[in-house]
Amino acid sequence: MKLIIQIPCYDEEKTLPLTIRDLPKQINGIDEIEYLIINDGSGDRTVEVARELGVHHIVSFPNNRGLAKAFMAGIDACLKLGADIIVNTDGDNQYNGQDIEKLVRPILEGKAEVVVGDRQTDTIEHFSPLKKKLQKLGSWVVRLASRTDVIDTTSGFRAYSRDAAMRLNVISDYSYTLETIIEAGRKKTAIANVPVRTNEKLRESRLFKSMWGYIKKSASTIIRTYSMYRPLKVFLSLGIIFFSIGFLIGIRYLYFFFNGQGQGHIQSLILSSILITTGFQLGVFGLLADAISAIRKINDELLYRVKKLEYGDVKDKNGINTYLDEVAATKEE
Repeated sequence: MKLIIQIPCYDEEKTLPLTIRDLPKQINGIDEIEYLIINDGSGDRTVEVARELGVHHIVSFPNNRGLAKAFMAGIDACLKLGADIIVNTDGDNQYNGQDIEKLVRPILEGKAEVVVGDRQTDTIEHFSPLKKKLQKLGSWVVRLASRTDVIDTTSGFRAYSRDAAMRLNVISDYSYTLETIIEAGRKKTAIANVPVRTNEKLRESRLFKSMWGYIKKSASTIIRTYSMYRPLKVFLSLGIIFFSIGFLIGIRYLYFFFNGQGQGHIQSLILSSILITTGFQLGVFGLLADAISAIRKINDELLYRVKKLEYGDVKDKNGINTYLDEVAATKEE
């Protein structure tokens, strides 16, 4: 059983030594533990420091591409390196590395495919009261959208089984945390929560410059991701709202029309027509988007099978070609 701990880094030469120092050297049930750094276009000595610290693998971008791209590059590299379990942590030493054993335990015991560390944000001293409330609100919204019970949806301290990692497809350039939770929930992936500890704050977050910017980007990510997986519900709901408002305005116009006052309410008739037409069009868009969503699901499954071939997962330990068995079973269904 091989565990690879990946760490996305952007100018982390000062905090990386602390992060690496706290990582576990051995865990019961794990045969190999390796570290992988994703250098997201750092302008300091992050790579040199990583080499000095004995980091096993380094993936480098020539320029900064964002956390989501760095995360997925790390996942891809870990899978190619034969990881059975992948843990993602931050390079700013935000999370307590000793809690990695708690993260991987549910996967080792076969109880979960994805494990998310719950930072217990109410206990984090450097989080302002506003930030704590926004974290709770955001997590509640993501739980509704994903139909999961993930407590801390913005936590980047996570563990993935090999199979769960191969099913990851992140579109966002901003962050992977919210999108992957919604994606996992919609794919019925087994997700577990474990309480984890956080360390003292060493620097300001580079993910967002202001609270408003964070809210705006997070809301955009949630809406876009949810719309990709439930487009018919989104567009049909909007269509019904527009159609209903237009219909009520139309009824109002008819009331005045039959009372001989229709001439003074032509604007209501025009507005009613526009809203009803818009509602109908949104319903049609929903049907088209639902068809596209179905194609996306097929593409996700095809990509998953391609990854199994690429990463050499077509055979089990006994040499039986389970991949072909899965294809045959799919055809029978």
